[in-house]
Amino acid sequence: MGFALVGSIIVLTLLFRSNFGQEQILPNTDEFFISDFFRQMASNSSSFSHVYNISAPVCSWEVVSCDANQENVIGLIASNLGLSGSIPDNTIGKLTKLQSLDLSKNQITDLPSDFWSLGSLKTLNLSNNKISMNLPSNIGNFGSLEKLDLSCNNFFGDLPDSISSLVSLQVLNLNQNLFDSTVPLGIISCHSLTSVDFSWNNFSGVLPDGFGSSFPKLKSLNLAGNEIKGKGSDFLGLQSLTYLNLSKNLFQGSVVEIFQEPLEVVDLSSNRFEGHISQLNFSSHLAYLDLSDNEVSGEFFANISQFHNLTHLNLAKNRFLNQSLINICSLRSLDYLNLSNTNLFGRITNKILLLTHLKILDLSSNYLTGKIPLLSLTNLQDLDLSFNNLTGEIPISLLRKLPGMERFNFSYNNLTLCDSEFSLKTLESAFIGSSNSCPIAANPNLLKTKTHSHRGLELALVLTLSIVFLLAVLLFCAFGCRKRTQMWVVKQDSYKEEQVISGPFSFQTDSTTWVADVKVATLVPVVIFEKPLLNFTFSDLLSATSNFDRGTLLAEGRFGPVYRGFLPGGIHVAVKVLVHGSTMIDQEAARELEYLGRIKHPNLVPLTGYCLAGEQRIAIYDYMENGNLHNLLHDLPLGVQTTEDWSSDTWEVDANNNSGIQNVGSEGLLTTWKFRHKVALGTARALAFLHHGCSPPIIHRDVKASSVYLDYNLDPRLSDFGLSKIFGNDIEDEITRGSRGYIPPEFLNQEGSSSPCVITPKSDVYGFGVILFELVTGKKPVEDDYPTDDNFSKDANLVSWMRGLVRKNHHGSQIIDPKIRETGAEGQMLEALKIGYLCTADLPAKRPSMQQVVGLLKDLETVTS
Repeated sequence: MGFALVGSIIVLTLLFRSNFGQEQILPNTDEFFISDFFRQMASNSSSFSHVYNISAPVCSWEVVSCDANQENVIGLIASNLGLSGSIPDNTIGKLTKLQSLDLSKNQITDLPSDFWSLGSLKTLNLSNNKISMNLPSNIGNFGSLEKLDLSCNNFFGDLPDSISSLVSLQVLNLNQNLFDSTVPLGIISCHSLTSVDFSWNNFSGVLPDGFGSSFPKLKSLNLAGNEIKGKGSDFLGLQSLTYLNLSKNLFQGSVVEIFQEPLEVVDLSSNRFEGHISQLNFSSHLAYLDLSDNEVSGEFFANISQFHNLTHLNLAKNRFLNQSLINICSLRSLDYLNLSNTNLFGRITNKILLLTHLKILDLSSNYLTGKIPLLSLTNLQDLDLSFNNLTGEIPISLLRKLPGMERFNFSYNNLTLCDSEFSLKTLESAFIGSSNSCPIAANPNLLKTKTHSHRGLELALVLTLSIVFLLAVLLFCAFGCRKRTQMWVVKQDSYKEEQVISGPFSFQTDSTTWVADVKVATLVPVVIFEKPLLNFTFSDLLSATSNFDRGTLLAEGRFGPVYRGFLPGGIHVAVKVLVHGSTMIDQEAARELEYLGRIKHPNLVPLTGYCLAGEQRIAIYDYMENGNLHNLLHDLPLGVQTTEDWSSDTWEVDANNNSGIQNVGSEGLLTTWKFRHKVALGTARALAFLHHGCSPPIIHRDVKASSVYLDYNLDPRLSDFGLSKIFGNDIEDEITRGSRGYIPPEFLNQEGSSSPCVITPKSDVYGFGVILFELVTGKKPVEDDYPTDDNFSKDANLVSWMRGLVRKNHHGSQIIDPKIRETGAEGQMLEALKIGYLCTADLPAKRPSMQQVVGLLKDLETVTS
């Protein structure tokens, strides 16, 4: 009986151990730490159940590697198992013999404090998780580490200098994190590195001294997508380098020193590198080259034909000389070719068909002419020929290939589209400016519908139309003979102007002399945003402004002179020459002007186009027929027209008009409060749009009455927005501080000179407050007569005078401009002065936003006397 009982106990014990073996794992062993790690990290993960048998020893799991004695865990490969949350203490951090750890592609958010005691690690991969922390200096404990991959996480802050302890490190990947320090000096102690990837972080500053000579074994270096500064010589000494990516940084200077023999992949795009491309010593192994969006010059076809291994070539947006599309056929291995915006001219020859591997071809934004070749390239998937001067029909064989391609664009040429199968959406996006008129010879099917019985009728119809046309021509000649002499004179003038196209050109105004360093005026393009098919050049600007004659001079502002002109096609423009020295290179200025050209608002003066004429940046605006607010308020007596021909299209209040104004002649201009309120509200809306409707916000930096123009319909429009950025980005740049009388106090010290200050939208609010004071009082911001009964000094300005009156509550009807005093509710005008008081507060933080100002001005309409 007793023997049977003992036997039953032994059997139950064995069954228990078989079914619940995991419960018997000894504590403080690697098996225990691994089991506890997965119990806490993968309890809710369905991805983990197939990885291991819970009844089997941990060392038998496919994600675990153990030593020869099956006691110590030396490897854990737990990638993409759905592990989530923070790694607990007393789990992985206790695996003292662990050499390889891969926890990539999970949802891990944090690391335990004992993690940094894994001194035996040789490989650590934590990529593609959600770890958000500052990398501690304890990283230096991993003295045996050979491969470190922390990519695609949220590590932030400094990369610790203790990385210098990782002397065995060969691979370092920090791609796509939030590191925002400089590259630490300690990195140069890691002489064994073969691959470094710091791309797409926020690293800034310069590389440590001796960077290039510290890594004799480095083969791959990726610093893309940071804000690192430096020059090509920083990489001298990297003799083993085959892969180099410095794209989207702030490197500058000569590009010549970068190119060395082993290089196979080079991406220097979106930096500020310069130099002559003929001086570059390209490696014979080079397969991938991207120099786009830099300042490289010269002729790239002169020496590029020798690179038979080149598969990817991008030279877009540089400062190359004008050149024709030649010798490209020698690059027969190319599958990617981007030569957009490289000053190409001439024809696209059939030799391009020899590039049989080509998948992507971009020749956009050049001066290519002639017809499109057949381009029967089997592998072609992306084709962009937009913004050229191509003519003729798009080949039928090419049109039939397009539906099977990933992307194509033929817009802004002079092409004829002979295919009706494209959707309206495709026509409006990829064939902008192309005519869809197909010659009958291009569609033989149409011929089948014709019969011989109609030929006689057609012949008679043709003869009849010919006779009618002949009579029309005779009548036109008869009635037009009186105008022929005058028309011939115009043509002669135009012909004479076309002869004077060689430069450089020098022009003089009352205050300055400016020079357009242009050799051939007809080769300098003028970009007109809304009319890209019109190929204007600097010679057209010369003709439009009578060679920038003083007779066409409208004004001279802080940025330079403004001229009136008519471009071909009757386009009435104001041409502003920015003569005072831009801080931007041509490429940056063009990019900024193109961006400003896309800014549209009913209360902004539209930027029509631009021209880069040597060192001069020329901005082209829609012409504003009724001048600027400063002239109308202060400089010109009412009823006197100016050389700008404001005509009689001016306005006064009309109770039956929704806008409250009607055309009455120049004597009524700006003589009603309702109209001045309209000007104030429109200007405020323009500034509110720049501050709150643009991303990033645009700070005007020079808000003043002479920047507010009145268009043909007398609607207020703010001009010159964004120009200060082209000339300088710091308050120390005089051109960015504003104009006298409108400069906010934070930009001035006690002596009246500039002082360092952060530029914010509140400086624009101050300038608007001054304009509001002007509109109500009719006085100038400075150098005007201010009443002295309140003990104001002779050097008082409008703001100090008005703020003093408002503070003492002495503002009454006597300070309102007599021209408008009886034209509206006095209460509205006094409330407008209070808004101006808020806008001109000494401290920027106390000024309202322009959105708030718009609301306050709209509320004035409900205020009565």
